[in-house]
Amino acid sequence: MSDRSMRGTRLGAQSLESDTGVQPAARQHVTYHCPNGHHFTVPLSVEAEVPALWECRCGSQALRENTDQPEAKVTKPARTHWDMLMERRTTAELEVLLEERLALLRSGQLTQRRIA
Repeated sequence: MSDRSMRGTRLGAQSLESDTGVQPAARQHVTYHCPNGHHFTVPLSVEAEVPALWECRCGSQALRENTDQPEAKVTKPARTHWDMLMERRTTAELEVLLEERLALLRSGQLTQRRIA
């Protein structure tokens, strides 16, 4: 096996193709301004749809140069477990269930579980 190995190359480490005749994709440089005073440029493809907002290194949203603030999208409020429970049961039903469970605990028919 050792007499068949290629000498002077590392497998997978380098490409044996040359870069002659290869043209990089056309690019545009888009400038963004952060409300915290940061300014930066992002290289994008000419064919790419340029977003109006880009996340800055400080975590805030930077606005593209020469554009207006986009309208905020309307989002639904997050449904919590309590909201979903209240869709299925009324407060009176929950109070009855609570009293039943407490009565079982007090009588010793149920044991309390430890949460680790």
